[in-house]
Amino acid sequence: MCGRFTLRSPLTKLVRQFEIAIPSRLELPEFTPRYNIAPTQPVAAIRAADGRRELVMLHWGLIPARADEPKVAVGSINARSETADTKPMFREAFRRRRCLIPADGFYEWKPLGRPRQAYFIHAPDDQVFAFAGLWERWSRGGLTIESCAILTTDANRRLAELHDRMPVVLDPRDYNRWLDPSEENPERLKPLLEPCPNDFLAFHPVGPRVNRAENEGPECIAPVAAQAALPGF
Repeated sequence: MCGRFTLRSPLTKLVRQFEIAIPSRLELPEFTPRYNIAPTQPVAAIRAADGRRELVMLHWGLIPARADEPKVAVGSINARSETADTKPMFREAFRRRRCLIPADGFYEWKPLGRPRQAYFIHAPDDQVFAFAGLWERWSRGGLTIESCAILTTDANRRLAELHDRMPVVLDPRDYNRWLDPSEENPERLKPLLEPCPNDFLAFHPVGPRVNRAENEGPECIAPVAAQAALPGF
């Protein structure tokens, strides 16, 4: 699964790497480095709009358009890639509202003791990558909320040391097909949602600071000794 992630890279890098169209400086969202992005917080996402890629901020935790109230269920921050095309909560978004969610790292917790040991997972060169995402628009009584979920898949062999699931990290060659609103065939889309190569990501243990969603800053990703190796764990 994916319950926390980072996006520390500057906006200019995202615009260049993901070929985002910026018609006006006034349309740029507020953007600061994030070291501990948590569910229900706003996250950056890239989606297709009028033949271009736009950068938007979405509420993390998908709210179905048909929902009576804008409540986010625990199970709506992630969607299983194997079943998202058939589950009522996600199937319309899977067919028509897909997005990229840029990140440069994410966290996973391994049950080595109490509290569980957190690990920071990232590309060895700290490059930005993109999770496969789904987005939805909820509107009632003049209030509109755009929200998203991150797709997950089986962990690759390397990350299986930590957890049996991982977020889908898309191959850049597949961005166009994933974002293409005219592509509605799940059988053509689901092959894109495989685990990334074993050597694409590395990880190291981090301290308990990341366990609290209000904590931010580079201390969240600083390497530490695993708790299992420390006295009392």
